[in-house]
Amino acid sequence: MRSTKACAPGDEVAVPRPRVKECNLVRAQKALGLVGGTPDYESVSGFEAPEVAARTYQYSADGRLFAYAIPSGVRIHQAEGAVLLQELLIPNVVELNFSPRGTYLSIWERPVKLEDGAQHKNLRVFSVSTGDELISFTQKTQDGWDLQYTISESHAIRLVGQEIQVYSPAEWGKGIVDKLRVEGASSVTLSPGLNPSVAVFVPEKKGQPASVKIFSLLNLAAVPTCQKTFFKAEKSQIKWNTLGTQVLVLTHTDVDNTNKSYYGQTGLYLLSAAGNFDCRVSLDKEGPVHDFAWSPNSKEFGVIYGFMPAKAMLFDQRVRTLHDFGSSFYNFISFNPQSRLILLAGFGNLAGKIDIFDRRSLTKFSTIDASNTSHCEWSPDGKFLLTATLSPRLRVDNGIKIWYILGQLVHVQECEELYQAGWRPALIDASPPFPQVIPPPPSPSASVQTHAALAKPAPSKPAGTYRPPGARGQGASLVYKRDEEGGSPGRTPGGSGAATPTRQGRSPAPHTNGRRYVPGAATSPSPGPDAERGAKARKRKGGKDKEKGEKKDQNGDKGAATPPALEVKTNGALLTVPGAESVPPTPGVDSLDPVQKKIRNLNKKLKAIDELKEKAGRGERLEATQLKKIESEADIRKELSSLSLSES
Repeated sequence: MRSTKACAPGDEVAVPRPRVKECNLVRAQKALGLVGGTPDYESVSGFEAPEVAARTYQYSADGRLFAYAIPSGVRIHQAEGAVLLQELLIPNVVELNFSPRGTYLSIWERPVKLEDGAQHKNLRVFSVSTGDELISFTQKTQDGWDLQYTISESHAIRLVGQEIQVYSPAEWGKGIVDKLRVEGASSVTLSPGLNPSVAVFVPEKKGQPASVKIFSLLNLAAVPTCQKTFFKAEKSQIKWNTLGTQVLVLTHTDVDNTNKSYYGQTGLYLLSAAGNFDCRVSLDKEGPVHDFAWSPNSKEFGVIYGFMPAKAMLFDQRVRTLHDFGSSFYNFISFNPQSRLILLAGFGNLAGKIDIFDRRSLTKFSTIDASNTSHCEWSPDGKFLLTATLSPRLRVDNGIKIWYILGQLVHVQECEELYQAGWRPALIDASPPFPQVIPPPPSPSASVQTHAALAKPAPSKPAGTYRPPGARGQGASLVYKRDEEGGSPGRTPGGSGAATPTRQGRSPAPHTNGRRYVPGAATSPSPGPDAERGAKARKRKGGKDKEKGEKKDQNGDKGAATPPALEVKTNGALLTVPGAESVPPTPGVDSLDPVQKKIRNLNKKLKAIDELKEKAGRGERLEATQLKKIESEADIRKELSSLSLSES
């Protein structure tokens, strides 16, 4: 692609890394693009985009290489200068991935039945430098299709059935060098770091609890270094910290037996690879865990949980609360690569608001409105955000936007049917250190002004509450009146209880007079059919009503009369019981003097403090307000003793 302002239908665009020649690759329906970063966002010279649509692309972890798959094969490029290194003539490749150091490239094809009846080796590993095929496997499922490598590429593992198979990439020809069978294992996750460990998840089955077992990769035959069992765990999501010393395990069930959530039940656990610490992450709000993420410094993690508006919390590596970000419409959390900034956002069916917090001061310093975002990613230098609207989730307004961390939009690139976009990775050491004082934003590209001119103007007045056609032009019923109109939803004007909707939940039509109300039609003062029927009924019952009225005049208003006293004979004595309005008040409740009431309230506070102490003794996490209440125990007892002395 030649232009950076707009892509042809189905184009792909790539976004660069600031100051380290960042580039972004963008994959659309009919094109692939490679775009430079701040400040020009021009197409990278020397890159020849394929003439046919690319199916997928992938960067190596260090950003040195990138590869993309087209129907005829796979092309491997050097990222710097977009120089073509290898072309593998393997058709119909669906997935591809690099090893951590970019030495090997794995590709996955859809499995097919061969004519000779042999198994299709659809997972193949190639050498990036020579293009030779090194080893191949049969991998039927696309989920978790690739091998997992250690950071030094000394070992590679894959799960086959319930068996973990270990290979030595330097000697692929030797085949399996080690293996471990774990009964019921459904997933395995290899840790990063210099001392690799393997976390194996076994889901619950036939009343048996689920479990996570951690083994040392270099000593698989030994007992697990850490193991934890729990119920309500059919699936799991496992995330290691950067050092590979601790792991977070999110368990999930498809069905919530308590019927409180449509999305099932979730639980979050923290385990140490060394086996010296494990616990459940206690969350103080009901609802699912929406997202969780480790900080790149491996010392803290963030969690978003609870029914909307969800709550966001920051914990340390011992599950102690560091900060409460409050409740808002969040379902996504991410730390920038330097661990300096924290991003909280609400994507998907939420509005797309992004809040950025400073980790040092824990204050929010910018908010970004990125509606319809399907993908969000930090730049390697931690000062820019890439948001993209992708197909097939949303087929309109596809494209990428690049934001500065202070909230300014600096680049817009529109593409039709955009499928993939992302920054060119860079090692943390290759990026400049994050500045102590955040510099002012760079000048936006010309595409921002063009986008602003074509953007739809925001409505100056909110749409307000929806009114059905039959109730438009009329005031809303108090049953459905919103807070901004002074009403209370679902309550009567006096606030005494729930109100019942009239006419199958619709607002009552005014001035009906027994007739059907038609909006816009002229109203007639003549009585309706209901009024005529009421008059005939009153005529037939007129005699009886007249007699009842005379008796009422003689006896006075029965509703206002005081109930008479009752005379009851008990053991020969006549006992007079007063009427309902003459019943004296219950003694002992309001007869306390102010000092006794104060003593009673203080005793209640001491009882609550004792209950909080018992919770703390059981290891439950207390809120700051609860801890403050416990600290006030001495003052309460002092006040109570002084009141007791004064009363005596």
